[in-house]
Amino acid sequence: MRRFVLRSKIHRVTVTHADMNYEGSITIDAKLLEAADILPFQAVHVWNITCGTRFETYAVKGEPGSGVVCINGAAARLVQPGDLVIVASFVEMDDEEALSNLPKILLVDANNRILQKDAYQVAAAYVGPAAAVR
Repeated sequence: MRRFVLRSKIHRVTVTHADMNYEGSITIDAKLLEAADILPFQAVHVWNITCGTRFETYAVKGEPGSGVVCINGAAARLVQPGDLVIVASFVEMDDEEALSNLPKILLVDANNRILQKDAYQVAAAYVGPAAAVR
């Protein structure tokens, strides 16, 4: 069996812009994309912590080191600059791969600068002691 499992997430990133006049997507600082192993034009889920909205779009590379997180197109109606969101990517794996998968968790500060890369202990806390056995 193949399953879609979490590959990576950028946790509690701050929305810097919302541009309804751009054709869809989410523009993210290239350093954040690279650290989270998200490729340009890869599908991502965006979960708005501030107001509870959720949507799927694709990633666009922003200026490296800029801290930019801009929601583009119609989805810009679902966010406000300053909102905290989670950006997540998923990958399809068979059961054996999924059992040993440990997603990349990227923690950032209020300016979208990397605080901690590959915060595996955060992932382990969510899945419990079984993660340590894998």
